Amino acid sequence: MAKRSAVKRKTESEGINPRQPCPCGSGKRYKACHGSSGGPVEVPVARPLEGLTGECELIALREFVPSATAPLQLAKPAEREVTLATVLPMAAAALVRADGTALLGLQVQTRSSDVSRDMARALRWALEADAGAVLPVVGPETDESPDRERFQDLVDVDQVIEPTVHSDFSWWMPEGEEPTGEVALSLERANAAIMPTERIGAAAYWVEAGDRCHLRWVRPEPEEDLLLAMARLAARGELGLGEGSRYAGCFRAHGMLVPVWDLDREQHAREWTKPAEELGDRLTEALGSLAGKPLTGDERRARDGLVGRQVTIR
Repeated sequence: MAKRSAVKRKTESEGINPRQPCPCGSGKRYKACHGSSGGPVEVPVARPLEGLTGECELIALREFVPSATAPLQLAKPAEREVTLATVLPMAAAALVRADGTALLGLQVQTRSSDVSRDMARALRWALEADAGAVLPVVGPETDESPDRERFQDLVDVDQVIEPTVHSDFSWWMPEGEEPTGEVALSLERANAAIMPTERIGAAAYWVEAGDRCHLRWVRPEPEEDLLLAMARLAARGELGLGEGSRYAGCFRAHGMLVPVWDLDREQHAREWTKPAEELGDRLTEALGSLAGKPLTGDERRARDGLVGRQVTIR
């Protein structure tokens, strides 16, 4: 009996009730998620990029946009320019070209419980490394790691990210330089696997995935509010983008919801720009109506259906 009490006191002192939702944002109870090992664990930060104006765009670039770049504005002037990149050669975390410009990879392995800290360590390395250097992967943190900087500490948090989406990975190489060795092999494989992608709005991307096309849209609203607004539209039959579209479900990445729609493959990506804008306007209207008008029975049933079509990938 004493042993069980001690275990209970330990759990309470750590501040996480095993029956409460896990702080990682998975939607599971803590005891069935990061508390399942029975020992103390470092719970991943649910929204590692919170506080950045470009949060949704960064999540898109990190999770599903195959080939894109964007200039990065730093909090303090630096001696070299830094460019954000979805994927770098051999999935490197960062590299510095011979001319001193730096590239920071987003689709890389994470080594800590906070993606923002991993990104900060890669960025700090890119600002200080010699020309021609490559950082294959961010090393694990140690007790000697200085300051535990986060990405938000090093960049302009108000920057609006405006990515350039590329049809291949030819931008890996400086102009006039031909790839060789492992870089050439990595480039060939990356180009062969790329999915045609176009940006049709802020953090909204048309993606051709095999025999299907999708709209993947990272939304900035709090999850509960967004689900309620989407339920209101679904009950009215207004959650689609018009003929040739169907709401497919949503996934959760880094604390934000990413709704997904199936789209007619015969229509060009740009043909979905206006329908997406109109859907965004309907969502804004529905969000504004939440405070003064509770959900109807049909809307509550629609919300339950939406919740049942969610998954968490990060």
